Order: sequence, then structure tokens, then C-alpha cells
Amino acid sequence: MSQTYDSSSIQVLEGLEAVRKRPAMYIGDTSVRGLHHCVFEVIDNSVDEALAGYCTEILVTIRRDGSVSVTDDGRGIPVDVHPTEGVPAVEVILCKLHAGGKFDKDSYKVSGGLHGVGVSCVNALAEWLEVEIHRDAKIYRQTFKRGVKANELEASGTTDHTGTTITFKADETIFETVEFSFEILSNRMREMAFLMGRSGLTLTITDERKEGRSETFCYPNGLVDFIEFVNGTKEPLHNEIISLEARMDDAAGAPVEIDIALQYNGAYREDIYAFVNNINTTEGGTHLSGFRSGLTRALNTFAKKANIFKPNETPPSGEDFREGLAAIISVKLADPQFESQTKIKLGNREVEGLVASAVHDKIGTFFEENPNVGKTIVGKALLAARAREAARRQRDLVRRKGALASGNLPGKLADCQSKLRDETELYVVEGDSAGGTAKMARDRHYQAILPLRGKILNVEKARLDKMLNHEEIQVLIQALGTGFGEGDFDLEKLRYGKIIIMTDADVDGSHIRTLLLTFLFRQMPELVRQGHVYIAAPPLYKVTHKRKQRYVIDERELRRALLTIGAERLTLTVSADGRTIAGEELGGLAKLLARLGSVDARLRDSYADLGLSEYLTGGRPRFVTVDETGTRHTFPDRASMQTWFDGERIEPRVYEIHEDEAITNACEPLALFGLGEQDITGDGRADRFVVQMDGQEPAGQADLMAVLESLRQAGEADVDIQRYKGLGEMNADQLWESTMNPETRTLHLVKLEDEVEADHLFSVLMGPGVEPRRAFIERHALEVRNLDI
Repeated sequence: MSQTYDSSSIQVLEGLEAVRKRPAMYIGDTSVRGLHHCVFEVIDNSVDEALAGYCTEILVTIRRDGSVSVTDDGRGIPVDVHPTEGVPAVEVILCKLHAGGKFDKDSYKVSGGLHGVGVSCVNALAEWLEVEIHRDAKIYRQTFKRGVKANELEASGTTDHTGTTITFKADETIFETVEFSFEILSNRMREMAFLMGRSGLTLTITDERKEGRSETFCYPNGLVDFIEFVNGTKEPLHNEIISLEARMDDAAGAPVEIDIALQYNGAYREDIYAFVNNINTTEGGTHLSGFRSGLTRALNTFAKKANIFKPNETPPSGEDFREGLAAIISVKLADPQFESQTKIKLGNREVEGLVASAVHDKIGTFFEENPNVGKTIVGKALLAARAREAARRQRDLVRRKGALASGNLPGKLADCQSKLRDETELYVVEGDSAGGTAKMARDRHYQAILPLRGKILNVEKARLDKMLNHEEIQVLIQALGTGFGEGDFDLEKLRYGKIIIMTDADVDGSHIRTLLLTFLFRQMPELVRQGHVYIAAPPLYKVTHKRKQRYVIDERELRRALLTIGAERLTLTVSADGRTIAGEELGGLAKLLARLGSVDARLRDSYADLGLSEYLTGGRPRFVTVDETGTRHTFPDRASMQTWFDGERIEPRVYEIHEDEAITNACEPLALFGLGEQDITGDGRADRFVVQMDGQEPAGQADLMAVLESLRQAGEADVDIQRYKGLGEMNADQLWESTMNPETRTLHLVKLEDEVEADHLFSVLMGPGVEPRRAFIERHALEVRNLDI
């Protein structure tokens, strides 16, 4: 470390370098969540066009090459030269932080984006990004690489409509994964379609990676349709969905639009989702507190006027009035104040009073006009109050017996020695047998073991008092120490920093894991939100070769392990110079060839079976298409492709190849082994390389792809592969080394990506309704990969 600290120590990051240096500051993280957040940023810009009244359709396409396109029919990003920057406005928007049209409140009265950060961050974190703009009867295109423009904005062709298409490929040097999930994107788009339904916005998502996979979302009834979706698996208490719209002015005279829909059901919990300018504020804020207070006042006022409360009866609390409530709150305002860039909690004080007033007046009027609905809701709240009191007595009784007392620990818990919460771990283990093995395997200093007998109660279908009577749930609550439920849970009392669910890799293990996650999501959701819940990943395989054992977590790692074993058994000779590659050097080459094999497979899947060898020998084409006879054609540029099109009667589908840089990066390390691209394509010789295994006859290979196949075959020969199905099949030392040792284990953090969809899925899969579950199984039956029967 340098001892000098002066002006030369101050580093200035130009352009978008800061985003690439600290991406988590801008998109949350670089895992699956951050990856999809990039798509949401682009979609949100198109939605802002719809909010302004200029966009009616948004198309999202997950392309075969792993890139994503977002197309809208809005006004099109401006392309004229910016008056102060001296470059086209689209370049300013994509390359400058804090540049956008959301500041002056003239271009956009209401928007989700406030800081001009979103799409420029996407550009910075993309391996490449291409923008196509239809505006002023012309088509404009420009390409960027890692936030830097690769060419000037060019006009090519004419058009009769307006809109913008942004296509980008996430940079795999930034993100932990660059594979987009159809489910994550479609869930967000469905939610956006509900919120924008009355504007007539249609959102469509298509996945080119899977034939026929496409969904279109359009909900003309807006939040009413949203409530029908949320309550789709539940029994409603009243048929009519209550909805209200209000437009009010805040103290400064700025308009605030309030849109709310609600319906009660027979469940025992509340499902309230609050949005500001279409942003899901997962921690609520002033709009949520205003809704709750307004609803409680309206119901209390109605109940008193209708003389529903008995003289000596304690009236229901606000929590009781919300039992079984499903509600959507959508507020739109010009200047929302969020607590952070993540926009999860609204802070505008004036919004609370406006929402409370609107809810009290509108819903109060509804109850006066529909007294039977009001009486049904108040009646449910009275039952909830009595049940809450019964549950309180049950909780006190159980506590007196010691089962929930915070100072007592369950007898079956093998506690750890450390009292430092952040370093401790609680393994919740399936069965006493596996629990006994885990107790022997663990590090007693910081690892605690809690074995659970059998399957715990499905809390999705049980009332609170029944849940409290379940012994295994009592034990789990007692071990965690936090209490449970909205009024009792206290995260500060959590005894362990990590709660790790460790079950067998079979159907029963999956079911037990799901039951535990259902309990945690419904009764202790903050544990999931704050990142305390993990799932252990016991190995699926043990690979044995020459008395050496390797634990393998999944099929992908198994293929890598077999390649490594193949490299240990083979000797590779380069015929041109007689050089031999073996041992660790061949192991390194095997990993590189595996990467090239993945590139080859991706190319074939994405570009009409154009493989890596054909791509390299074909001069690295930019476009590929297949004509009506099935013949593949490649083109170096758009102009040559257009010339060919001019002579064709039918315009076939065109694939634009953006893989050139990725292929170059994958091929460059070959030089470390004295090899190059010519060794991938071959030169027609059948013995360009010679492979020999364990004293067997040498065999000639034409190119490196053939060498890769020889490595795979060598890895599979004389290798014993054992598949584990239960933790009890392992000895203590095996369980420690494969599943519990922090240096070698794999843990999956349980994240709450989409609370609306998570709630819906738990209701479908774990709720009392049979038909929704059957429909789900039928819809996804063909997606099953590992069926244990």
C-alpha cells in the first residue's frame, strides 16, 4: 500500500466507468435479480411513454443468442443533436448518467424513472447494445459496446410508424449469470399490464429459445382484473370487487391520482400491494398507511351506524379489519420521494392524508349503498378479533408450558457455542437419522442442528391456533427466537445469522422444503426479505476414479468433472510439431475446450445451425438467414444482405450475429497452448491431433472439437458414478465435506423477487383449491426434467 495520499491518488471515472466499477450501486446486485432489473429499466422507459399517452404496445423478446429486445410504439428516442453536448440525443441518453426527459415535467408528467440513470446503466453493463429508432419517417440505428459507442448514429431506410427497439446482451464479465428467465420477465409484465390496463397498453413477451413460448397481457379493467388474479385461488366473501378512483391536489397544487381495488376472501391473512408510478413499493409508505387508516375508519363508522358492535364487545382492530383482504393501491404523482434509489418505500407526507380521505369517503359511500357487503366484512373482522384473542390465549398457554419461551431451547436442538449471531448457522434437517449424522459432521463452534420429524403442518390451510398446536412448528419457532406473525415477530431476536434448510434430494425432501418455506414466507417473511434463509445443496453424485472421490452438485458440474478425469487419462500430441500436452496443461485446455463447445452449441441453437467452425471459416458473418429451400446464407454486412433480398420473392427470417467479441475472447486463450482458430476449423487432415489413453492405440483427430469429444469419452470410461438420494446415505465426514464445510459447500440464498407472484404461487400450490393446482400441473407438465416416481 502506497504511503502517499495526495491529488494523484484521486481517481476520476469517466462516462459510465463508475457503473461498471460498482454495478450493485445502480442495479442492486449482479445476480439474477440485477440481470432482470436491466430489462425492467428498459421496459419502464416504454411504460413512461404509455403514461404520457404515446405508447399502446410493448414487445419483449428473449432471443436465441441470449440477448433481449424491448420494442415500443412510442414517439421514438430523439435523434437530433443535443444543444449543449453536441451529439445526438439518443447518445446522450445512453452514455450519460443523469440524462433524460424526466426532469422538466413537460415531456413526462408522471414517470417511474426520476434520475436519468436506468437505461444508461443498462448500456454500461451490456456486452453490446443496439438501438433502433423509428422517427420522422426514418429508421435510425446505433450500436454500443460496454457503454461506449461502436459507431455513429446512422439513418437507414424509411418507416411509416414511430417507436424504439433496444436490444442488449448482458456482459458475462459483470453478471454471475446472463441467462434470462421467461417467468421473471413475464410476471413483471403481467403486473405492469394490470397497473396500466385502463390505458389500453398491451405487453407481449416471446421466448425464441423455446418454440411457441409467448404470452400477451392486456387487462382493460385494470386493478379489478388484478384483484381477480390475486383472489383467483381463494373464495371471495362478496362477488363485486370494490374499486375507486380519485384525483386530488397536494398542498403545492400538484395532482395526485389514486386508484384502488379490493375484495375480501375467506383466507386468514391480508394481501395488500402498493405501487407508486407503477413501482412496487414493497415496504409500503405513506400511501399504504393512508389506505389502512381510511379503511379502518370507514368500517368502524359503518359498523357503528349499523349497530353491529355489541355494547360490551371490544371492537376489531385495524389488523382484524384486514383479515382476508386483497387490495391493490396505485398512486401516481409528479414528484414521489422514495427512501432510496431502490424505491421500496414512499415518503411523501401529504399522500397519506389524501389517500385516507379518498378511501374513507368512497368506501364509506359504497358500504351505505351496499350494506350487506359491509355487514359481511365487519362480521369477518369480529370473528378475526375473537380468533386473535383465542390465539393469544393459546400462545400464552404454550408459552407457559415453555414451548415458545425465548429463554428456553428445544431439547432436540444441538446448539452451537458461539453467541455471535452473524457467524452462526442453524441447519434445519429432515429426519432424526440425517440429524444425527449432521450433529457428528458439524463444527460445534458456529453450527447448530435442528432435526424435524416428518412433514410439518401446511400453514397455508391452517388457522393460527392449529398451527400453534403443531409440535414441530413450536420447536422451530422456539429455536429461531424471533416470534412470528405481524404483531409478534422481532428480527432483532433472531438467534442465528443463517437458517439453512437441508433436506434429501428426492420428492419427500422437496415437499418438506416447500412446507418450511411456506411457513417462513407466511409467518416470518422478513427472514426471507433480509437474506437469512438458505437452502443447502447436497451433492447429487459421487464420482470415483482410481480411488479418488469427487462430489458433484448437478449435471453441469458432472460434465466438467468427467472432462477433468478425461484430461488426466489422455495424452494429446500436436502433429505439426510433435508437441505433447498432458497432465495439468491438458486439464486447462479441457476447460477452455468446454467453453468453446458451449459457444458452438449456442451458435447452432441461435443461428440456423451455424456452428463455430462454419462461422470462423465463413469470415465471421454478421447476418444469417435460411431461404425457402432450407439453404443457409450468410452476409458480412447489412448492405450485402439487402442486395440479396432484392432478388428474392420472399423475405425469410434474419438473424443478426452479435457473438464476434465473445468468440474472440473464447478463442484467444488458445494461444497459451500454442494453438489458434485454425485448430478449431481444421485443415482437412484426419490426424491434425493424436490422442492416446492409458496405453491404448493412438487415434487421430481432425480438430479441437473432435479432441473435446475424445476427452468426454475418456472421462466416462471406467468411472463409477453414484447418485445420492438421501442425506442418510452419507457418513459424517462425507456430509461435512460435501454439504456443510463453508469452503466446499453450495448454498442457495432464498430471495423474494416478486412478492405478488410468490403469494399467488403459494396459494395455488399449497392452498385448499384443487382446480388451480391441477391447472398448474397440466400447464407445466412438459417442463419436468427430473421426475422421481
